[in-house]
Amino acid sequence: MPNVTKKEIVEGISLRTGLTQADTKAIVECFLDSVSRALADGNNIEIRGFGRFKLRERKSRTARNPRTGEPVEVQAGVKPVFEASKELKNALNARKPGVEGDGGEEEAQP
Repeated sequence: MPNVTKKEIVEGISLRTGLTQADTKAIVECFLDSVSRALADGNNIEIRGFGRFKLRERKSRTARNPRTGEPVEVQAGVKPVFEASKELKNALNARKPGVEGDGGEEEAQP
């Protein structure tokens, strides 16, 4: 499944709105900066119909170095997570069967 870049998002929004790509890029970057700052301040973000960005605490743990097999201590920390809204999940699951990644692959005939 291919990734969509920020540049592609800017181009798409620019075409749909009639704004210049420079103006659209500034808006997208301001939005992303606002999300980053809110998370850095310890806030969750809820965008109705889309989803929530929130912080989840990770406990410290002992892991293994895959190269040497030696134990390594991983410190506790915080990670950002995204939870899709019910509306977004429904929209994604309503895609036509056979679209890559939707789990609707047909069975092979013997």
